[in-house]
Amino acid sequence: MRVLIADDEAVIRMGLRTMLEDKGHKVVASAVDGASAIQMTRTEKPEVILMDIKMPGMDGIQAARKIMQERPTPVVMLTAYSQRELVNEAREASVFGYLVKPVKEDLLDATLDLAVTRFKEWQKVQKQVQDLQKSLVAREVVENAKRVLMEQQNLSEQQAFNKIHRTSRSRRVTMQQVAQEILDRDKKEQKPKRGGK
Repeated sequence: MRVLIADDEAVIRMGLRTMLEDKGHKVVASAVDGASAIQMTRTEKPEVILMDIKMPGMDGIQAARKIMQERPTPVVMLTAYSQRELVNEAREASVFGYLVKPVKEDLLDATLDLAVTRFKEWQKVQKQVQDLQKSLVAREVVENAKRVLMEQQNLSEQQAFNKIHRTSRSRRVTMQQVAQEILDRDKKEQKPKRGGK
């Protein structure tokens, strides 16, 4: 995997790099604080990020939040036992794994794999949410267009639906597109009526 390491301690960065490279991973960049981790994520496009929670300036949690907004990437937090209270905060920042310092080599691979797997599941859920939102919007547009047709052409709800459906099939466009055109046309026709009053 292409890995980005973000830790303000040079000894930890070097140790992690050695462990990762021994296991066949490629360390694409090393950052010393949250701000440079964000910048390097943009340029190096790592597959996973190992990031210390406590860093000068912008800490790991703030950096993870920003990365998840800009370029979602699985983040594994490096934490010390004394920082357990920060783990809950990190969870809210969509962190996908934790490693306690000093990092044990035998846990490294499993944690990275788990983080990437969790991240892929998270991406699937995000896509499902987006698809659901799109289908709700489409449904609402079709419902509104049906109402317009029912009023304008004195159709039943089923007849209005069938008309939209037939038009969409014959023109090979979505029902939402046909429905939106009906609504746009209705809006144009309403304007002169209002203007003439």
